Amino acid sequence: MNRTAIFLISILFATIAGACQAQDRHASDEAAFFVNERGDTIQRIFKSPDEWASELDEFAYYVLREQGTERAFSGALWDNKEKGTYLCAACGLALFASETKFRSGTGWPSFYAPLDATHVDRERDVSHGMIRTEVHCNRCGGHLGHVFNDGPQPTGLRYCINSVSLKFEPGS
Repeated sequence: MNRTAIFLISILFATIAGACQAQDRHASDEAAFFVNERGDTIQRIFKSPDEWASELDEFAYYVLREQGTERAFSGALWDNKEKGTYLCAACGLALFASETKFRSGTGWPSFYAPLDATHVDRERDVSHGMIRTEVHCNRCGGHLGHVFNDGPQPTGLRYCINSVSLKFEPGS
């Protein structure tokens, strides 16, 4: 086989392995609870793919449960400038505060820090021939997006999040 074919096959296998791992990620967690930074005990949500499919629209299911991505500049929240809180669209867990949102120029809502570090889970992502850090809601396992080390201070991080993975709650 030539190098291109081997490369494409390796990407295919990495993508399939990542999808299989993502489907079982939350179901295999032994802990039914986690404790956030304030000391609150948060119960994790475990649902079957059929249950999620009945609760989410087709595109939200694709992004949140199958690790999909919306097109840049297409999401409802990428340019939102209102004050408030960004919640997980699947389970309602508070994830990001508007004070940490910044204009990254990428076309996705970008934040330099989560509202509570324990609310967002990280996992290595080797899909699409890249090595990235994928982020998920720690309560329901929903795919949010990725985090990169090219954000502003004080953290230097850029949480690049799909709008469809978020629900915005206006407030101060």
